[in-house]
Amino acid sequence: MRNRQNVKAVPKERRGIARRVINRMAQYHCGMGALPRTCMVTDISAGGARLYSEIAMPDIFTLAVTVEDAEMRRDCRVVWRLGGEIGVTFTDGHSRG
Repeated sequence: MRNRQNVKAVPKERRGIARRVINRMAQYHCGMGALPRTCMVTDISAGGARLYSEIAMPDIFTLAVTVEDAEMRRDCRVVWRLGGEIGVTFTDGHSRG
């Protein structure tokens, strides 16, 4: 008989839009006159992304990442933080190339 206490349930995916793993370097821009900084995009969807940065990122910024040989720029707002991981939602409502 199995010990049920050692079995962990896999959490159900709650997002309505599937994310795609890309593990790609990107830059984020904080505003006029500020130099761009580097972060890692670990996964992305039409509505948001999971990022990783070793330095603190602002709550609102523009993300620039190359996807399929085209640069995508999206306005972002942080919705969660866990150590160096940051979850963002895209606030511009559309993809820009």
